Amino acid sequence: MSGTVDKHGRACGPNGYALITGASSGIGRATAFKLASNGYDLILVGRRLPELEEVQKKCHALGAKQTKTRTLDIRSKEEVATFFSDPWAESGFERLSVLVNNAGLASGVDPLPTAKIEDWETMVETNLMGLLYMTRGALPMITQNRGHVVNVGSVAGVWTYPGGGVYCATKAAVKAISEGLRMDMQGSGVRVTNIEPGKVETDFSRVRYRDEARAKKEYEGYTPLSAEDIAECIHWSISRPPHMNVQEMIVFPTAQAGISLLHRE
Repeated sequence: MSGTVDKHGRACGPNGYALITGASSGIGRATAFKLASNGYDLILVGRRLPELEEVQKKCHALGAKQTKTRTLDIRSKEEVATFFSDPWAESGFERLSVLVNNAGLASGVDPLPTAKIEDWETMVETNLMGLLYMTRGALPMITQNRGHVVNVGSVAGVWTYPGGGVYCATKAAVKAISEGLRMDMQGSGVRVTNIEPGKVETDFSRVRYRDEARAKKEYEGYTPLSAEDIAECIHWSISRPPHMNVQEMIVFPTAQAGISLLHRE
């Protein structure tokens, strides 16, 4: 294994790669910038190449020595399998020390009796199966480097709300997968963290509502979390000493006291 490692064999910091899904926008983009500025090399994947290339340029400016970008639909197990077997990323995979499973979405707010089945399929395939495909593909390298898997879950995985049953179910599954993976990897040195944000101002609501005006109203009258806030949480978790695992982190904006308790001015 190339690069400097710590006493536990972990390829970390300036000599380790972090693989981030959904890196073209929102929390994924902010995490790429945060890790780049802290010496990580990066493998950035998403479905929009022009945006990924813009993120890549800024990551270089922030200090990342090596960055690799690739369009990838994580819902496709065939694409994911090809991605992990591609010589294009071989050197990065050898030093892969962090996987950030960030890609995910909510689609629609209709109640179960009238919701579109296509919306359910999109959420399950992305939030659940995509996360599993990426984790399975990365685990050999993460294990070799005694690395870290960070899953971006949601407070919706802890508390359910009307119109969000399927989305909440996928994020509850992320919570269960995080706990199960941590147990399955016991003794390997691999750490697993589930970050569960409340209201974060990104493209999330625009994608969910398919209505720009309604999405904008979602964040009015209070200060929501920013993508940078969650990137800070991710970096803090992976930068703890090797003997310390941040298992779960629930993060609300101060104005949000509960899943459906939001104080607006």
